[in-house]
Amino acid sequence: AFMSSCLKGQSTAAATPAAAAPAAMPAAHETQQEKMKSCNADAKTKALKGTDRKAFMSSCLKGAPATP
Repeated sequence: AFMSSCLKGQSTAAATPAAAAPAAMPAAHETQQEKMKSCNADAKTKALKGTDRKAFMSSCLKGAPATP
C-alpha cells in the first residue's frame, strides 16, 4: 500500500484511508472528459484542422489561454 501511494505521488498520511483515493479518481476523470468535450466543441466552432487543431487542443487541455 505504501509503495502504491508513493508511486502515485501521495503522502503517507493520504495513503492510510484506502477508500478515499478511489473515490477521488472518478471526479478528476469527469472534469478531464468535460474539458475534452469543451475543447473539441471550440475547435469545431473555429473549423480547425490538422496541426492547428492539434496545437489548439494541446493548449486547451492544459488550460492555457486559447490562441486563434
